[in-house]
Amino acid sequence: MRRLQGPGGGGEPTGWRSVATATGPGARDAAEAGVRLAYRRAGLAEPERVVWVASPLAAIRLLRKEAGRLGASVRHALRDKPLAAQRELLHDRLGPTGWSTHWRATGADLWETTAPLVERIRSAVVAASARGPKDEPAIRVLLLDAVLGQHEAAWLSALDPGPGSGLDGLAVVANSAGWWWPYEKVVVLSERPTELWRDEAGRLDRSDGPALAYPDGFALHAWRGLPVPGEFLDRLDTLTPALIRDEENAELRRVMLEHYGYDRYLTESGAEPIHRDQTGVLWRIALPGDEDVVMVEVVNSTPEPDGTNRTYWLRVPPSTRTAREGVAWTFGLEADAYAPQRQT
Repeated sequence: MRRLQGPGGGGEPTGWRSVATATGPGARDAAEAGVRLAYRRAGLAEPERVVWVASPLAAIRLLRKEAGRLGASVRHALRDKPLAAQRELLHDRLGPTGWSTHWRATGADLWETTAPLVERIRSAVVAASARGPKDEPAIRVLLLDAVLGQHEAAWLSALDPGPGSGLDGLAVVANSAGWWWPYEKVVVLSERPTELWRDEAGRLDRSDGPALAYPDGFALHAWRGLPVPGEFLDRLDTLTPALIRDEENAELRRVMLEHYGYDRYLTESGAEPIHRDQTGVLWRIALPGDEDVVMVEVVNSTPEPDGTNRTYWLRVPPSTRTAREGVAWTFGLEADAYAPQRQT
């Protein structure tokens, strides 16, 4: 199942999860008020200008163009310093074990899904804006100047972003904006994504369009977390066994097989079974430049309501030699230990 994440509010861990995955326009007035509050909490003069852009990519392009007219980055003063102070206070109060328990109950799961997304966005921005390898370090430095807006949600869920924390301005911005770049004179604020598609494991995942998209067209394409070219997805509905075999990139070929269906590929490619026993049929697909795909075909012994028996395909390790060994592996057993009293 794939789903589109929509907008959400903030507060407790569940609310902060909605903040991290929110899409669509935020409240610009609220975000700008949050920015100015963050500056005041840090003891800084408010910025002279607040500029909105459509995406992190647009932000980097603007920052490079405006270099020398922004002033110094103040990220450390308004984000890093108060966040570290609040974490230290909570760590001292709870102790190491208590802090670990608290982190697992609040921000840990959200961080596990947000951190890879942040790195994907950074990598995509570098790839889209660098004119060559020598250009990349300067872009990465600019990306590290960013406060991550809604993607600060894991930390904000673990800490108390109340008025005395110095984090309340950041919390306000997180509810209404994406990444933002704070400098002495200017703040650059990015809109949130317009679309975010993820699977049940929280990985970017969409087969018919961008898994992450911003208003200006900056986008990431992915299949179950694997980065793929956008044009690659357009080919998925026209796949044939020959096209799958001819794909030179092993990771993309696996995506094609998953989309096409291993059972369908076996049927239409003329594959031959390599072993049969009472548990099922073992099949092997040889793929150039990649490990073999080995599947066990098993038939459910319990009939469906219409009287038919459903067939299942189980992917097993390439070293599997018999159908029984493959079925046993799916239960975490050796072949000799697999002896079901009743099949269901």
